[in-house]
Amino acid sequence: MREPMTTDQILQGLKHYRRIARQDMLRAPETPHPDAFLLHAESRREVYAELSAHAGEHAPDEVIEYALDLYRRLPFVTGTPEPDHADVKGRENALENFFLLVGLDPKTRREARSKRPRLDAAGTAAAN
Repeated sequence: MREPMTTDQILQGLKHYRRIARQDMLRAPETPHPDAFLLHAESRREVYAELSAHAGEHAPDEVIEYALDLYRRLPFVTGTPEPDHADVKGRENALENFFLLVGLDPKTRREARSKRPRLDAAGTAAAN
């Protein structure tokens, strides 16, 4: 089992992820789907900023629980065409990166993922 991360370690990791998202925003015009790529990177960056703000005022275990709650509320969009739902996919990617950063147990992530709402035919989140 990994040692729990300190708030400073979490903030440093999130800062690193924000930098990567910023670089991705800058290279979006070079990608096959520039608008979707930009939205994906912006969404990731927003999540990292949100988690950083939360980490500035809460204990590491509370930040992890907050991230899990955000993850549970995301609609499940896996399997949709690449440029579709780029904002949701970006948030999902950011949260999963955060879970890797803090060493979250994969079983815990899978349980949270199983509680996420599915999209209905109209493309809106439907309750499980």
